[in-house]
Amino acid sequence: VLIFTTGGTGLGPRDVTPQATRAIIDYEVPGIAEAIRKHGKDRTPYAMLSREVCGVRNRSLIVNLPGSSRGARESLEALFPGLLHAFPILLGGGH
Repeated sequence: VLIFTTGGTGLGPRDVTPQATRAIIDYEVPGIAEAIRKHGKDRTPYAMLSREVCGVRNRSLIVNLPGSSRGARESLEALFPGLLHAFPILLGGGH
């Protein structure tokens, strides 16, 4: 299962998606969040302020995306090749 969240990843007091995600995941997959920030930074310097968290709970991959439609779309563009590779691994396949 692939679960996307959108928004709540900034610096504001209502931006609690990363904390909520960390509270339920079994382990983080930091490279996914790093890829989101790097891809975003190539487009805007403000991407460095984003706090996305990505991780696994059971066999579900949870990915925090930016709240803006543009940021979410650009993040998905950056992630899909890697996400397609991740699922067979999550299901117990080889690397």
